[in-house]
Amino acid sequence: MSRRLVPGPTRTAAAAVFAIALAASTPDPALAFTGDNHEAITRAALPWEPATLSAMADARDGAINANDHGGYFLLGPLHCDNADHLAPRYAQHYPRSRDEATTELLACIRTSVARFRNAVRAADGLVDADGKVRADQSGLSSPCTWKESSDRAKCDVLEELGRGWHQLEDFYAHSNWSDRPAPGPVGLDNPPGLERTDVAPFLDIRRYSAMNDADWTRDARARIPADLTTGCYSDFDSTGLKAEDCAGRVTHNQGLNKDTSASHRSRTGDNFGHAVSGATAEITRQWNDFKAELLTSYPDHRRGEQMICVLVHDAPESSCP
Repeated sequence: MSRRLVPGPTRTAAAAVFAIALAASTPDPALAFTGDNHEAITRAALPWEPATLSAMADARDGAINANDHGGYFLLGPLHCDNADHLAPRYAQHYPRSRDEATTELLACIRTSVARFRNAVRAADGLVDADGKVRADQSGLSSPCTWKESSDRAKCDVLEELGRGWHQLEDFYAHSNWSDRPAPGPVGLDNPPGLERTDVAPFLDIRRYSAMNDADWTRDARARIPADLTTGCYSDFDSTGLKAEDCAGRVTHNQGLNKDTSASHRSRTGDNFGHAVSGATAEITRQWNDFKAELLTSYPDHRRGEQMICVLVHDAPESSCP
């Protein structure tokens, strides 16, 4: 492992520092679902009007792909990387314990919980106190920019959601949750598969957003299966350490990723299709949960309903009277 970069107490704080320090990094397309796949998944999950949907889903410029640009690309928790582990029956003396792997996955979940909370707060700017659409905050006459700085309220909400949803989509591509191993011995280069068809119960972001961090991490930890693994990638983990290599570990590139239909793991059965289906179902759940939270958080003057209308429609000033 390389030197410790940031000793900060929270993953969010570390991410902000890493993002600035690594802004000039060049992406490696093997890290995550390709932008095209993120776009297809997000479009399939969201019943939004065209311009708004493109702002979220576009393969290059959409909010869902913002974590694949600049320094964010090399932050493992923003892609659910490095939560790798194999039980002793598959690999003796595996270099990462189950607890260490779970800690990395919790770091990934934590980023989405923080983004969900931020998105709910940002939505307050979409409408005024009486529930009337704020035209200056809800239009898309000019493109949103995903730079972590205040823009129109609609852009702010989309950025928080997109940056929080990206790693949830990646989880299905980077883990063994929905796939199965290739025929032959199961081990380091052919990890076990859980073959799950449900959305992951430990990605219950809305419920966790209402809990204190100690309580939701305890809940999530208890729900993570013992044989769940994602892949090691030579990016920064939740401690701020950058792996020099992934020797002796389940790797992202050779072991698990289903970022494209041509990857090693994708070629077994319909592993790629299962990853896409899982990610699509996950974003459908996350959008429904976000809508429910807006209705709960902003009940007066039907403000929550209006916020949802603004987020779905391209011309909310006329579509959301």
